[in-house]
Amino acid sequence: MNGKRVKITGIGPVTPAGIGREAFWQGIQEPISRVTAVSGFPKDAGPFISADVTDFDPGPEIHGIPTKRMPRHTQMALHGALLAIRDAGLEPNDLKGEATIISVGAALMDFGVINRSVEIIRRRGPNFGLPTAVTTASVSSIGGTIAQIVDGPTRSMAFQSACCSGVDAIGHAAGAVSRGEANFAICGGTEAPLYFHPMIELKKAGLAPGNPEHPQKQCRPFDLWRTTGVIGEGACIAILEPEESPRPALGWVRGYSYASDTESGMGKGLRGAIEMALANAGLRRNEIDAINAWGPGHRELDAAETQCIRAVFGEQTDSVPAFSIKGAVGNPLGAAGAMQVAATLMGFDRGILPPTVNWSHPDPNCALHLSAEPMFVSTRNVIINTHGISGSNACLVLSK
Repeated sequence: MNGKRVKITGIGPVTPAGIGREAFWQGIQEPISRVTAVSGFPKDAGPFISADVTDFDPGPEIHGIPTKRMPRHTQMALHGALLAIRDAGLEPNDLKGEATIISVGAALMDFGVINRSVEIIRRRGPNFGLPTAVTTASVSSIGGTIAQIVDGPTRSMAFQSACCSGVDAIGHAAGAVSRGEANFAICGGTEAPLYFHPMIELKKAGLAPGNPEHPQKQCRPFDLWRTTGVIGEGACIAILEPEESPRPALGWVRGYSYASDTESGMGKGLRGAIEMALANAGLRRNEIDAINAWGPGHRELDAAETQCIRAVFGEQTDSVPAFSIKGAVGNPLGAAGAMQVAATLMGFDRGILPPTVNWSHPDPNCALHLSAEPMFVSTRNVIINTHGISGSNACLVLSK
């Protein structure tokens, strides 16, 4: 990236595999899927499965901010922001007056708030609609809530670029820090889609399975017997700082780019995003040590991503380790890419790549260097792929 080098100094994962840096890392190292059956939805809609953050309890407030009526996507993002700030060795007050920017993304508005308002109107009439639903359910409200913990001037930006939202938020924040526009960035993604709406719509669209049998085996990235992805929830927030800050780097944001699919096929824009991110990073393809793949476990999307990877890396694809964390945590849409960032950073520190959980039957159409077990690989440069159903694609290059 042109300008100052940008480092990540703290991360705050709130995920089905664990909350906080160490718990998350331990969780994605285990060959365990956190996908379970969903209860509480109307019986006539059939079975549902999802990956929930089961041990998250925001309590009555987070850092003095009431949470009772706060949307779940905002609760998780706020908690993740506090975790990230403290992981960087800071307290929120330390960011006051430091030209802090807040950049957070989500694929969807918070349907919990929307569903509640619709149900109240259905039962009690139009005079009882929730006026706050218009503001609190929006993606833009997330950054505004996080800004309250800084208690000082901030600039906030929201991203809603489907499943690329978290990576786009981090990439754009890195650009601002690199240009000297900010001394700190609080950035990442969050998602809370596990309500009857939009889950019924996602199921009808073929993006969530209807088979209730063996839910832990349903999300199978790149596996021959995969069907479709499994929807998850969660958040992951990162702290970005310029190279001159005194805090140590977990890793460096080396490059970033994004591109849209063309009419020629699903996921084709991902190739352009990868190539432009490598160019932005000033790296050749043979300098990439691992691929943190999107890999949602969807039959067509996994194959399309593999095609894009092989188009960029050629024969090198067979020797470059690749992995997807979706088998462990499901697909939390706009939060997924930010969780991939956390997984990559933890791998830098430990020399380990997480397993691709549930990958057991290689698919000739997904010929990547995968493993169902952790791989002990020392990495210096890793690409992170994301793809959204709207045809959006984004790629980050992180360096040790």
